Amino acid sequence: MSETPSSYAHPGLLVDATELVELLAGGEPPVLLDLRPAEAYAAGHIPGAAHLDLFGLSLIDTDPAPLAAFAWMIGHLLASRGVESDRTVVVYDEQSGIRAARAFWFLEFFAHSGPRLLDGGFGAWGEAGGEITTVANAPRATKWVPGRDDGTLATWQDLRDCLGSSEVAVLDTRSDGEYCGTTVRAARGGAVPGAVHIEWKQNLDDRGRFKSGEALRAMYESAGITAEREIVTYCQGGYRAAHSYLALRLLGFPRVRNYIGSWKEWGDRMDLPIEQPTPRE
Repeated sequence: MSETPSSYAHPGLLVDATELVELLAGGEPPVLLDLRPAEAYAAGHIPGAAHLDLFGLSLIDTDPAPLAAFAWMIGHLLASRGVESDRTVVVYDEQSGIRAARAFWFLEFFAHSGPRLLDGGFGAWGEAGGEITTVANAPRATKWVPGRDDGTLATWQDLRDCLGSSEVAVLDTRSDGEYCGTTVRAARGGAVPGAVHIEWKQNLDDRGRFKSGEALRAMYESAGITAEREIVTYCQGGYRAAHSYLALRLLGFPRVRNYIGSWKEWGDRMDLPIEQPTPRE
């Protein structure tokens, strides 16, 4: 049995397989986006889903001009898959994973009012006996013009300027090796100074669904990640950071931002400070 939605402050950000069946059978079904690799989509997907693989489309310069160009590109891709302002959008991948979470974050960044993530993803859909098809769905492109909610986004300048502030917590969602600098995926290895490390995988239960609100809140609050602080999440390219962004949104945290440039930008910039934390026992 999945966790009870009432344990979240914002349960409507997720949808389970049973509810999705009802939504798809309604008068105006949601836009359904499959964020998995193309070969997975071709092997079988939820009927009506359009394929959109954003993996690999990353931003490593969050200065205004490249950020605006990147946002335009992602917004255009979403519109090409049928996204519009007045329809709910449901995103999914294999589980409650980082691909779908990043698409969810993009939609919130674009000020879309109705993004939701299929909790447990395609795996949960199959477990529930949901229909699966190999017939590709031809999406209807829209003329959707994305808005922009900068309260969901952090740039390198935002993160640099908040370092050392007691009102802001920086959340590193990467692996232990990346955090400690033993796994190097940029010009430098290590972490943003003062960052709290909770790997994104800790958000999920053993079936690939989000843990209960009680479990998530206890985990984060014990590490000093509390709703009274502004939270900036980061990883390597904004995928895992988007997952923890969503977890905190489920808990009702009012100020959460995803550093979309993440470690690839930060670690490559020699003018930005880093630290190399000691590995935990």
